[in-house]
Amino acid sequence: MNRRIMFRHMDHSDAIEQYAIKQLKKIEHFLENEPTPCNIDLVLEPSGAREHPRIELRVKTPHFDLVTHYEEDGKDFYDVLDHVVDLMYRLLREEKQKHVDARKQGGKQERGFEMEEEESEEELFDDEE
Repeated sequence: MNRRIMFRHMDHSDAIEQYAIKQLKKIEHFLENEPTPCNIDLVLEPSGAREHPRIELRVKTPHFDLVTHYEEDGKDFYDVLDHVVDLMYRLLREEKQKHVDARKQGGKQERGFEMEEEESEEELFDDEE
C-alpha cells in the first residue's frame, strides 16, 4: 500500500504528519484485502486568502477511485483531517456495500429471468390447449 502525505504551500510538520498517519490507519485497515496497487494521497494546504485549511484525500485501488476534500472556516488541521478521513471511510464502506449488493442481485436477476421464461413457456402451452 502506497501512502503519500503532501504539504502544499506550507512547511512540513512532523506533528501533523504523525497525526495523519495515525488517522490513515483506519483507511489502510479497510483496504487490507484489496488487490494491489493501493494508493492513498493526502494533500494538506492552508488557504491563502482565509484562515482555514483545505485537505484532500484520494484513494485509488482496482475497485475504488474516490476523492474527498474539506475546508472549514475557523478549524485547525486536526479537525479538518478527522472530518476528511471519516468521510472517506464512510464513502468506502458505501461503495463496498454497493459492490456486495450488486453481486448478490446478479444471481437474483438471473434466477428471476429464468422464472419469467418458465412462466411464459407455461402460458404458451396453456394457450395451445
